[in-house]
Amino acid sequence: MFFIRTATEGDLQKVQVLLRETWHATYDPIYGVAKVEELIGQWHSLPALKERLGRPNGEFLVADDGRRIGGMAFAAMTPKMAKTAMLHQLYVHPSLQRQGIGRDLFAELETCFPDAEVMRLEVDPKNAAAIAFYRAHGFVEVDRIGHCGGEDNSIPVIVMEKPLAGM
Repeated sequence: MFFIRTATEGDLQKVQVLLRETWHATYDPIYGVAKVEELIGQWHSLPALKERLGRPNGEFLVADDGRRIGGMAFAAMTPKMAKTAMLHQLYVHPSLQRQGIGRDLFAELETCFPDAEVMRLEVDPKNAAAIAFYRAHGFVEVDRIGHCGGEDNSIPVIVMEKPLAGM
């Protein structure tokens, strides 16, 4: 059984391994191994994870069974949009998907931002499993843009939003 808790600095190496394995399983068929390695190096390095861990108005969660980290999630209030929490990451190890870990991580995140009226995310249009997960949890498509993670990246994304219960 996995328990959802706030991540600590001691979790970051395990989270990095989880992200590497999950990203290769999900995105190698879409982008190829070399591009996935490049993105992992940019977005999932230990310094990048450590920065998220200490980010004000953010919540970095892990799913932990006492032996391993089976999933992780990170969301933060966005200064660009009032009353909006941005879901930046929600990943479950491929061998543990469809067992409720993602649902539990997401349910916990929904309670972490009492001032937020909306949760927003960006998802690759080719990641059908993630899109289905988010739709099943109340998200709807609100936009499509051509630059996931910033203007210097040409990866297209679907922007999805969900109203939060506190509204």
